[in-house]
Amino acid sequence: MDVRDYLHAVRRHWWIVLVTVMVALGLTTLVTLRAQPRYAASVTFFVTTPNQGVSEAYQGSIFMQQRVKSYVDLLQSDRLAASVVERQPLGLTAEGVRSRIAAQTVPDTVLLRATVTDTDATRALRLTEAVAAGFVELIKQVETPPEGRTAPIKVEVIGGPRVGSTPVSPQPLRNYGLGTLGGLLAGVALAVLRTKLDTRLRDAISLQRATGSPLLGEIPFDGTARTDPLIVGEAANSPRAEAIRKLRTNLRFVDVHEPARVIAVTSALQGEGKTTISCNLAIALAEAGWRVALVDADLRRPKVAEYLNLESSVGLTDVLVGDVQVGDVVQRWGDKSLLVLPSGSTPPNPSELLGSKAMADLLVVLRESADIVIIDTAPLSSVTDGVVVAVQADGALLVSQHGRTDRGQVSAAAHALQSVSVRLLGCVLNQAKLGKADAYRYESYRIEVPAARSAPSGQHGAFLGPDRVADPTQELTRLPR
Repeated sequence: MDVRDYLHAVRRHWWIVLVTVMVALGLTTLVTLRAQPRYAASVTFFVTTPNQGVSEAYQGSIFMQQRVKSYVDLLQSDRLAASVVERQPLGLTAEGVRSRIAAQTVPDTVLLRATVTDTDATRALRLTEAVAAGFVELIKQVETPPEGRTAPIKVEVIGGPRVGSTPVSPQPLRNYGLGTLGGLLAGVALAVLRTKLDTRLRDAISLQRATGSPLLGEIPFDGTARTDPLIVGEAANSPRAEAIRKLRTNLRFVDVHEPARVIAVTSALQGEGKTTISCNLAIALAEAGWRVALVDADLRRPKVAEYLNLESSVGLTDVLVGDVQVGDVVQRWGDKSLLVLPSGSTPPNPSELLGSKAMADLLVVLRESADIVIIDTAPLSSVTDGVVVAVQADGALLVSQHGRTDRGQVSAAAHALQSVSVRLLGCVLNQAKLGKADAYRYESYRIEVPAARSAPSGQHGAFLGPDRVADPTQELTRLPR
């Protein structure tokens, strides 16, 4: 992942970062309020060598700096702590005293500083006084040579002991700063981890990579689509309707040299919106003047007739078994040049029926009777019906829903089509989360075309073949029983 991927992960899961920061600040507040205030008292020592000549100053300085470093351990030794307990019996053990003492040297000097921290300011000061007296005495005992000679090192107190009037801990500002930083880093890490572990499709780029095909459309999320799936009435001016029109335009120019006139619309899983897109795409094509035939070939869970409010008791299955002719059951929808062939009765063998010669003959008649044929097929992950239909079409359109489909499932669906040499025209991301700029509402834009108009001769688009009769139902009666 590069920097842009990290930023994208944080922007997508911003709520994780926010919640993590809030939790970190809450824990910081709890710790800060429950922490007992601690006070610090300090004392500074000066270490020197008495009776030192000028010629020995440099060597003496190096010797003293090295010596001072060892005194840090002496300040925190058990011996000094025991002597402090003897001097100031404050109810503390030698270990308790030693744990309260911290020592450090002042760099490049012979100064040594000791700090005593305690929850009681008075006790901290008294302990520091005892530490100062005890340390000076300890150095005399340790450094004094035998036979009464003068000690080569002398330690004097030059600063303190003194105690601060305000506690050194807790420090609310520092704690909140560290808590915010820690929460932010943890939130970013969780957001990136969630992005890596979440394999569901959430953007167009991932969908293109999974299918290996071009993105032909992004249908924005619309809360009213569940109750009003069709782009008619007020919905005709919605961003969703405009996205369908953009999909219509992109389909026309997928391959102008080899236009697809029979298109199978499918998906990896059930409930991704393939039927809605099939119906709306057929409506958009009919609005533009194309003669469109919409076939419901999802024989297991047909929805086309329900969405379009048409009779569905007799339809495709009845035509395929030879009970009726297609011209007798095809239904015109609205005032547009859109003919709909419902699924009909539910057969016991959908795959065999869709792969029969009768289905191939039906597609030949539909191809000659309409400019474009849209076939709504079954999902690819559960049954083979979709592949059986797609093989007989000029190409397939793969629909995936934002946040629902796994990348592996989409990739497997695309591979299932490509393994049988189905031409994958492209993919569509349904219920996409688009920004305000992408979801611009075209309030005044709508294509209005006379319902039964056919394209003029010699001006056919990528879908349109030779001129045919104005009424497609005259051609549909050619299918043999």
